[in-house]
Amino acid sequence: MAFFTCEFFSEALGVCSSMNVIIPQKALSKQVGVKESIGEGLSPVLYLLHGYSDNHTGWMRRTSIERYAEEAGLAVIMPAVNLSYYADMKTGEKYWTFISEELPEIVHSFFKLADKPEKTFVAGLSMGGYGAFKLALTYPERYAAAGSFSGALDPHAIYDTAEPEKVLKLDNIFGSKEEVDNSENDLFYLAAKLANRRKKLGSKVHIPKLFQTCGTSDFLYEANIRFRDFLKAKKFNLLYEEVKGQDHNWSFWDKSIERFISIICPK
Repeated sequence: MAFFTCEFFSEALGVCSSMNVIIPQKALSKQVGVKESIGEGLSPVLYLLHGYSDNHTGWMRRTSIERYAEEAGLAVIMPAVNLSYYADMKTGEKYWTFISEELPEIVHSFFKLADKPEKTFVAGLSMGGYGAFKLALTYPERYAAAGSFSGALDPHAIYDTAEPEKVLKLDNIFGSKEEVDNSENDLFYLAAKLANRRKKLGSKVHIPKLFQTCGTSDFLYEANIRFRDFLKAKKFNLLYEEVKGQDHNWSFWDKSIERFISIICPK
C-alpha cells in the first residue's frame, strides 16, 4: 500500500484543505508507468468520513484500515471537514459542496482510480455516518453502497441532548433545529424523497445498498433505531447490525469498517 498526506487548495472552502489517502501498490504502478503484476483494472474507492471530535487522521491512527484496504485491493480517501456536519454551513464554509462535488474531482485528478458507481463507496463514523448516508441518499447514482457506524443520523436528537455551547455550534451549521426539517440536511426527508422517486420511476432509480451498525449502549442508539425503522418502512436495501453493550468507541468502529469492507469487497 502507498500512503499519502495531501495538502491542496479548495475552491469551495477558499482555503487549503487536507486528506489522507491509501492506495494499493498495483494502482500506483499504473500511474508511474511500472508494469502491473497483481490483478487487473483500477482500484475501487472508499470515501471514509470522520466524526465530530476527530479529523481526517483518526482512521489511520485508531484502526487497521490500511491492512483491511490492502487485503481488499481498495483505495481509501479520508478528507478533513472539521465541525461541519458535512453541510454548507449557515455561518461558515461550504463543506457539502466540497465533499459532494469538489473532492471527487480532485481525487480523480490526482490519482488514477476507478470512477464507476459500482466501484465507489462511502462510509463514516458518528458525524461521518451521517455524512455517508447524506451523500448516498442525495446522489444515489454515484455509490454502490454506504455505511454508517454509530451514525449521528438525526440532528434533532443531537440538539435535544446538547449543552448550550454545542447548540451554538450546531446553529452555526444548520441555522436552528427547525431549519433542519425537510431540508438537504434531514436524512428522513432525503430518504422519503428518494423512496417516492423510486415508487414513480421504478428500477430506473438506483439506490445504494445501506449498511448501518450501532452499539446498544451508544448514546445515539435510539436515533439509529428510529432511522433503521424508517428505512425499513420505505423498503430500502438495508443491512442493520447491532452489538449488545457497545458504546461510542474506536474498538467498535475498527470492527465496523472491517465488516463493511468485507461486504463491499468480498473475498
